[in-house]
Amino acid sequence: MSNVVNLNKARKARDRDRAREQARENRVRFGRTKADKDLANAESQKSEQALDGAKLDKPE
Repeated sequence: MSNVVNLNKARKARDRDRAREQARENRVRFGRTKADKDLANAESQKSEQALDGAKLDKPE
């Protein structure tokens, strides 16, 4: 004799598994740590300041 399966529980478990897999893909695709973001911001600010410091003003 086979086991009785509650279809609602099976459907919900399947949906949870799909959501976990989607979350895993999103973490790989979009995930950056706060330290990574801060480092990128600091590097961009440093390069901006270097460019601004190297500008030559046109004499009038």
